[in-house]
Amino acid sequence: MADRSLRGIRLGASSLQSEDGVVFHDRTTHTYVCTTCGKETTLPFAVDAEAPETWECRTCGAEALLRVGDKTVEVDHSGDKIPRTHWDMLLERRTLPELEELLEDRLAFIRERRGAGQDVTAAKKSA
Repeated sequence: MADRSLRGIRLGASSLQSEDGVVFHDRTTHTYVCTTCGKETTLPFAVDAEAPETWECRTCGAEALLRVGDKTVEVDHSGDKIPRTHWDMLLERRTLPELEELLEDRLAFIRERRGAGQDVTAAKKSA
């Protein structure tokens, strides 16, 4: 870069780095077919890289399966964990009668607070 002059050029507009001596890795393309919308997505991968069996569809976000030849890859989801919800985790710690009792206690507390608040608002409206 010493032989190039920086005067009179825009620094942010273009790169001064050249591609001389850069060797690109060999690539191959793999096609994924969406299970929902049927859209095909073609992605480049390195030749020695192992392509994943599934990819997220760019259109609908569903699972797209790798196509090998004329067939798509079969994916086994039997080992996948089902995500637990907050309700599932709550039921691991408490029983339904305990939860009903806690709910009644909280509702009674809220009703007491609202009852006190209604007197204050009613007094403001009559004044």
